[in-house]
Amino acid sequence: MSPASNTDHSKFTLLGFSGKTRILHLTWFAFFMSFVVWLGLGPLMPFIQEGLSLTEQQAKVLLILNVALTIPARVIVGMLVDKYGPRIMYCAILLLGGIISIAFAWANSYEALAILRFLCGFIGAGFVVGIRMISEWFPARQTGIAQGIYGGWGNFGAAGASVTLPFIASSIGGDDSWRIAITAASIAAIAYGLFYFFSVTDTPKGSTYFKPKKSGAMEVTSGADLILYILMNIPLFLALGALTWKLSPAQMGLLGDATCYAIYATLFAIYLVKIWKIWHVNSHVLKKPVPALHRYKFKQVAILDWAYLVTFGTELAVVSILAMFYVEWFELPKITAALLAGIYPFINLVARPGGGWLSDNIGRKLTLIIVFAGITISYLVLGMVEQSWPVWLVVAITIFAGIFSKAGSGAIFAMVPLVQRRMTGQIAGMAGAYGNVGAVAFLTVNSLVDYDQFFMVIGITAGVVFALILFFLEEPKGQMAETMPDGTVQMIDIK
Repeated sequence: MSPASNTDHSKFTLLGFSGKTRILHLTWFAFFMSFVVWLGLGPLMPFIQEGLSLTEQQAKVLLILNVALTIPARVIVGMLVDKYGPRIMYCAILLLGGIISIAFAWANSYEALAILRFLCGFIGAGFVVGIRMISEWFPARQTGIAQGIYGGWGNFGAAGASVTLPFIASSIGGDDSWRIAITAASIAAIAYGLFYFFSVTDTPKGSTYFKPKKSGAMEVTSGADLILYILMNIPLFLALGALTWKLSPAQMGLLGDATCYAIYATLFAIYLVKIWKIWHVNSHVLKKPVPALHRYKFKQVAILDWAYLVTFGTELAVVSILAMFYVEWFELPKITAALLAGIYPFINLVARPGGGWLSDNIGRKLTLIIVFAGITISYLVLGMVEQSWPVWLVVAITIFAGIFSKAGSGAIFAMVPLVQRRMTGQIAGMAGAYGNVGAVAFLTVNSLVDYDQFFMVIGITAGVVFALILFFLEEPKGQMAETMPDGTVQMIDIK
């Protein structure tokens, strides 16, 4: 049994461009590029809506479609990155996502736009890849700040899109200006994907890349955890079912009744297959107890999933609607609204790394308790917003709410790599998928109610998750055990 760690324990620094610092900078920028392509839709939506004469509902459906596929994609990519490694997976996601995004930019019918925007959600799974990469290169005592910088600076891609893409579109002018802006961003993502492939390695030299013992489903270590895992997969399918309902004749009418019923049946069948796969991978825990050394508590994963549903789900939903919110409620010019909306993701530069840093220094659970109290209060206040309020006040409250939600995302992924190393990709994938479940749910709510009620729903949901964290989440401590390829056990510090 070896007490050695799988990572470099040298001092954390952002300066320089070598070793783990180099990997951090190259990886957060890969995430940045994926978000520019993926979330550039929100700030460009006023241009797209005007250029294609879309109705308000058509525009809102495109925003929902933009985050839908990311739900299953993050789960699948989480499994693939644990098996094949982050180097290959990030390259593949940027290449394929960029190509699909270019196809969307030059589509002419609404049906083609809808299908291609749904497929574009695949690029949002790139986030999961970097979580595994950073966890391989940084020790546990630095994982919070490293993951926070990766997530926060990468998420800044949404702000980068808000600032640059509307500027490009307005500078070019004409109905096709948004198409050129999206195409330029997509080509840049493809080029960076190729560069990333030839510039990184999955682990430091001499380190072991731990892989799951079985593939197709996450491993659990008790019968109760097996049941909880099965139940935790339900919201992933319900979110896709809700999207189908939104496109049904009862709502948008984009899909026919027969197609909707076929999708519902397919989702149910896939869920049954998922249950079978979970059972196939984990049924042995009911017959023979897993040794205490190799156990972990799946409730930790479940609570982090629900927490990320609030933090990142809120971020995706709010960044998608904020420009339209400022235009419709306060009658601001489109470019002004886009720039103000860009402030919200801009604070990721500091807030998400700040959440990770606090987790490293005052504790994972305490940090989550603090930030979720802030999320709950701030969004409940936004839920009382009226059109008579001054714009500066609404923007200020939105920034305040964003600081807490983004710090919460940093705190969540400061803890994710400390649950079980060999399954970091899968755990990150499931948490990431829940973030998109939150986005679909909140954007669906936004399409049904006024903006103030939309904010109120977020605040109430955050309050429920705050209670889960307060009473059920456990602080990571001690060490986790991983089995080396030769059968020996390596202990990894999670302090």
